[in-house]
Amino acid sequence: MSVARVRDAYAARAGEYIAVVGSIEHAADQDREYVLAWARGVGGHIIDVGCGPGQWTNYLRERGVDVEGVDPVPEFIDDARRRYPDAAYRIGHADRLDVEDASLGGVLSWYSLIHTDPDEIDALLTEFARAIRPGGGLAVGFFEGPEPAPFDHAVTTAYFWPVDLLSSRIEQAGFVVSDTQTRTDPGRRRHGAITALRRH
Repeated sequence: MSVARVRDAYAARAGEYIAVVGSIEHAADQDREYVLAWARGVGGHIIDVGCGPGQWTNYLRERGVDVEGVDPVPEFIDDARRRYPDAAYRIGHADRLDVEDASLGGVLSWYSLIHTDPDEIDALLTEFARAIRPGGGLAVGFFEGPEPAPFDHAVTTAYFWPVDLLSSRIEQAGFVVSDTQTRTDPGRRRHGAITALRRH
């Protein structure tokens, strides 16, 4: 699915999305702990790719992490700047991070690749690898499933990923996977998380 279609789909429902999931309190406690522990172990600047209305960026910033939020939806960036004025946000997208090679300590991609067609995800992972310094970190949150199959997400088509297959694609892009997790919370789709280090 094209960047423009995903952006427009979220822009059309930005207010609803922000109300439902736009605060860090909407995130599971174990996800907050997981992401914060990962971020604190990353040296250097982190980009929160697909930051949405900025809740994760601000959560990490408040805890001393050097982080910047990037999202293609102007409505999200405007809301993030209004609600979290002390954090840094800009319009951008995962396929072009607009940073120097090997300049980042890490990339947080928490549910920001879920609308990417499986045939197109390698290009985004390669861009992350280009931007992250050797030894830097990547953290990915996603919907876990038995195959890379589409489903009807509330906003626009999204994809399930088997944790082993997505891990393999991440490693092919230039990373070494350091941790994987899956769980199913009551009333929710199955959650997956992967952390990885940029290969030297």
